[in-house]
Amino acid sequence: MRRVSVDIGGTFTDCFLVWDDHYVTAKALTTHQNLALGFNASLAHAYDQIGLSLEDVMQQVDSVRYATTLGTNALIERRGPKVGLITTAGFESTVPLSRGRGYGEGVSERFKKDLPMAERPDPIVPIPLIAGVRERLSERGEVIMPLDEEDVRKQVRRLVDRGAQAYVVSLVNSVVNPAHEIRVEEIIREEYPEHTLGSAPIILAHMVVGRKGEYARTSSAIIDAFLHKAMYLGLSSLELNLRDNGHERPMQVVHNSGGMAQLNSTDALQTIHSGPVAGISASEHLAAETDIGNIVCSDMGGTSFDIGLVVKGGVKFYDFNPVIERWMVNVPMVHLVTLGAGGGSIARYDRLRKTIAVGPESAGSDPGPACYDKGGRAATVTDADLVLGYLQPDDYAGGRITLNEDRAKSVMRRTIGKPLDIDEIEVAKLIKQKIDNDMANGIAQELRARGYEPDNFTLLSYGGNGALHACGIASVIGINRVFVPPFSSIFSAVGAGNMDQLHIHERSLYLQVYDSGTRKLLSDFDSFNAHIEQLEERGKADLIRQGYDEKDIEHRLELDMRYGNQLAQTAVVVSKTRIENADDLLDVIGVFGKDYGKRYGEGSQAPEAGIRVNTVRVASYVQTPKLKFSGVLPKGSDLKDAPAAPVKRACYFVGHDDPIETGFYDLESLDFGSVVQGPAVITSQSTTFLVEPGWQISIGKYGSGWLQRSEQG
Repeated sequence: MRRVSVDIGGTFTDCFLVWDDHYVTAKALTTHQNLALGFNASLAHAYDQIGLSLEDVMQQVDSVRYATTLGTNALIERRGPKVGLITTAGFESTVPLSRGRGYGEGVSERFKKDLPMAERPDPIVPIPLIAGVRERLSERGEVIMPLDEEDVRKQVRRLVDRGAQAYVVSLVNSVVNPAHEIRVEEIIREEYPEHTLGSAPIILAHMVVGRKGEYARTSSAIIDAFLHKAMYLGLSSLELNLRDNGHERPMQVVHNSGGMAQLNSTDALQTIHSGPVAGISASEHLAAETDIGNIVCSDMGGTSFDIGLVVKGGVKFYDFNPVIERWMVNVPMVHLVTLGAGGGSIARYDRLRKTIAVGPESAGSDPGPACYDKGGRAATVTDADLVLGYLQPDDYAGGRITLNEDRAKSVMRRTIGKPLDIDEIEVAKLIKQKIDNDMANGIAQELRARGYEPDNFTLLSYGGNGALHACGIASVIGINRVFVPPFSSIFSAVGAGNMDQLHIHERSLYLQVYDSGTRKLLSDFDSFNAHIEQLEERGKADLIRQGYDEKDIEHRLELDMRYGNQLAQTAVVVSKTRIENADDLLDVIGVFGKDYGKRYGEGSQAPEAGIRVNTVRVASYVQTPKLKFSGVLPKGSDLKDAPAAPVKRACYFVGHDDPIETGFYDLESLDFGSVVQGPAVITSQSTTFLVEPGWQISIGKYGSGWLQRSEQG
């Protein structure tokens, strides 16, 4: 297996190169002005380690997988064309009204509650660029009013005159019957062929989203159209970069649905949050191979802290209506929660509360933390970790970045220490305590909102700063087991390398599988299976178009289920791809009820309210070779005491007034199964493990570590 996978974050570009039996990790600072530069620099660090040239790698790797923040950045910076919207007459205000919730979507709970100061985001499609056309379909797709083609031509001309550069067609109930949307596209092409308007994208909402819900579906299509040009140009330039260096295979793009596809089969919307989703995918694979049970995935990078859940039993967590930036969409996106907490998060004095606040603003990679000595003028979490003694100034990021400790201390004293009348050590302790508490609270809220208790989970801590803050987070939340996975600093890039070629298609059904009024189960299995077959055919066509053999294509059936009209929905993975009889249906109901009981308490199931399926989802995929994680954890017979630390230094810890003598180790000097008692710091080329007092670590393979409390309580 020869493979390159890359994850571009807000601060670092992570690269994972698999070359036969060699597993190589590398990092470079993200170059936001041209992502290909950071990609090339990161890859260069990787192939240099095993004595290869760029031509060797590019010509011989079987695939290059890419997770990017390009779409996220373009949306934040509002870099995109003028988008015109064509919708059913009478529904022109659907997007501006935004279900009456637009003021609060995508903002923190604090700002959601601040109604007097609430502000809606600047619209992507302003009201003058929204056009209604005369047509109407029923909820079953029946034609109530035929499409008025002359009206369509008139409205299209009006949008062109007003400067529209991209077009979204989102008609009511088009997910049931897309005929009118398809005809509108044909009319636009007839009126304005490419030689007159150029290659203006036309996005049909039913092609982007298969679920009902007019506002969220239309928002999904609008964002897809807005990002189309930036994604096309950005990713095309990356693919050309690969071509120029000898890689002739199609570039693979990671999707937020948990899979990947070629660039020509990727919608712009599917790339949002693709990096963190790749980390959750790697966590699922790790959990299956190591049998460590329920996992809280926590990815602490330079800019953000991402949280996801992996639960035994095949439960899938999707965001049914995720919010991207400030807009609700309804694409099938793997669920995750993102906090503005990372190594680059800026700490500041909070004048109102007379304490410190950390994040969500980040120093990023340019200028970066103050200790990077690149002009940063604010204290960050990385500055605090350096001042507390955890980081070695001359050996950070494998020696590629030299840290200026005096600069970090000076900024802390000036910006926070002076108004609080404390020294830089106390400032650094407050910053670490604040950031650890914020991340722990985020995890606790996510677990309890879904009916889980923290002590039933293992904390999986990865990202460039994950191993440095894992003990602090776990101590706050009450988790006693932390696993720092293999290649933890670039674990999302590892996940991109382990993903399958996958497409997800879904359809709203609103189907009663158990009617509590008549006490009868669903009996029309043929109609139900027909929906599944249609979704499978769409997925199969996607994969065949990309050159895959039909015999290699597999399908996974998922059902979004709930009791009666409850808001709580659960995505249930069905063991079979067809429901043939009542026994099959009872098996599905049993899986749903069992998971519901685990999450909300046994006995909370409510079949007396009826059982419904709201969405049918089919994942069509082709399995690809994967990196094996089995055997990475040491067993009892492998454990042995580590030798005495070659170097000891004074470090400062939250909850301890005086500095504590702390052993410093090089990770490469520790054997598999070595047990190091805290306090200790273990450094590697790409990350730093902090073993706080009261904890110990057992060293696994590929830079992994099993952290456990050595003192309970």
